[in-house]
Amino acid sequence: MTASRRSLGELGERLAVQHLLANGYTILERNFRTRAGEIDIIAQTGDVIAFVEVKCRRGDSRGTPAESVTVAKQRRLVELAEAYGQAREGLPEERRIDVIAVEFSPAGRLIGLQHLESAVWAD
Repeated sequence: MTASRRSLGELGERLAVQHLLANGYTILERNFRTRAGEIDIIAQTGDVIAFVEVKCRRGDSRGTPAESVTVAKQRRLVELAEAYGQAREGLPEERRIDVIAVEFSPAGRLIGLQHLESAVWAD
């Protein structure tokens, strides 16, 4: 990953955290990693745990950020969320996987942020 893409991703994650906090979420963990991959943000709102994948795009030549969450990525997110739940006791039973899509102009100006609740589910 290039430094430019990494910094865009880090900015997107910071904006996503700000969005979640502004909407009453508590951030439980960031960048939870296992051998299978990483969950960007784990947050709680009321009695719900939200596993949040943050996707950023600069420009629209490669589609929207939300469109970049492939079926393989969705499966991996389900696996990671299950691993997190198994490793922690006392978590609320209700859990979901959200996507926060952050769009920037080609020049890097924030265009929009969309929070898609329950965007991924197990088959």
